Amino acid sequence: MFSALSHRNFRYFFLGQFVSLIGSWMQVTAQAWLVYRLTKDPLMLGLVAMVGQLPVLVLGFYAGFAVDHADHLRLVKRTQFLAMAQAALLALLTWGGHIQVWHVFALSLGLGVVNAFDMPARQVLIGELVPVDHRHNAIALNSTIVNASRIVGPALAGVAIASAGEAGCFALNALSYVAVLFALKAMHGVRQPPPPEPRGGPWQEIGDGMAYAFGHEPIRLVLMALTVVGLVGLPVYTLMPVFAEDVLHSGAKGLGILSSFSGVGAMIGALALARRRGAAGVGAAMVSGTAGMAVGLAGMAWSTHFWLSCFFMALIGWYAIQVLAGSNTALQELSDDRHRGRVMSFYSMLFIGLSPLGSFVAGGLASRIGVAKTVAGMALCLAALAAGYGRRLRLI
Repeated sequence: MFSALSHRNFRYFFLGQFVSLIGSWMQVTAQAWLVYRLTKDPLMLGLVAMVGQLPVLVLGFYAGFAVDHADHLRLVKRTQFLAMAQAALLALLTWGGHIQVWHVFALSLGLGVVNAFDMPARQVLIGELVPVDHRHNAIALNSTIVNASRIVGPALAGVAIASAGEAGCFALNALSYVAVLFALKAMHGVRQPPPPEPRGGPWQEIGDGMAYAFGHEPIRLVLMALTVVGLVGLPVYTLMPVFAEDVLHSGAKGLGILSSFSGVGAMIGALALARRRGAAGVGAAMVSGTAGMAVGLAGMAWSTHFWLSCFFMALIGWYAIQVLAGSNTALQELSDDRHRGRVMSFYSMLFIGLSPLGSFVAGGLASRIGVAKTVAGMALCLAALAAGYGRRLRLI
């Protein structure tokens, strides 16, 4: 289950990322609470999420080209440093009492630009820290720490918001980047394939990557499934402050607990993926994950009991990781070295870049028809995806 940890560079990455991601989830939780506290408007939650993640969609094609022609380790060092600076500035503005919603919009936009390059570079770097036969395990273990941090981070954020305010969460996130920067600095002997010879300008290279990705049916199927999940599945996380405040009446502490239960489910799902000996069967895992997310979303739409809602959030987390980590593994295994950066940028665009559009629509619908009806509609869309594409996805 932990074969990838036998490699020194991946161990450093694993531990550094875990500390940093705890801080990142603290910031995500605190920022959502800050925006809702300032505005009391679910639509604003969707707008902030859209602004923060839209650069991944807009810049994704160019970012993939840049990643394919960059030193991945050096690029990740730079993006992580810039993310640390963003968190520090957010903390200073909040501590000084100067924070306004437009500040959150601007800083979220800046972080989104950084993430457009950071996410595909990190995904490719993970595969270069271990031998090819351990890549699947490394991806699954990385998903484990992403989701373990979702357990710890939001729970700590709930406590920190109550005691030190949102600024304390932002400051702790800035400090957490020291761990990952130290880990990246300590790595040596990372084997990266030589960058591909350019076959024209950036736009020609981007077109080549798109033709490669969408010209291969298995890759195309995975990307299509991610599109639907990004648009109508993942926006539930943007709406969690509404559930915590207006439906469950549990406040910031309840928001942290809901997020943590989602992380518990996702971590267990990631560990289950790590037990697999290879990438076989990831298509079937994506189908069952999509159907399971639909069940969890339907439960959240129906429930008005706090602990029952926690159970459904755990269910959503469990099955979401089957879709996200399974598709990550499938794309890395199906792609060749020349195009892997561009293919993984498409993954980031659809996983992260499209969800703000879904978050914007979900926030607007929640303002008009209520959060329960909105999430019920999201559940129906995912159920339709599982039914319509299930057989084809299982063939991957």
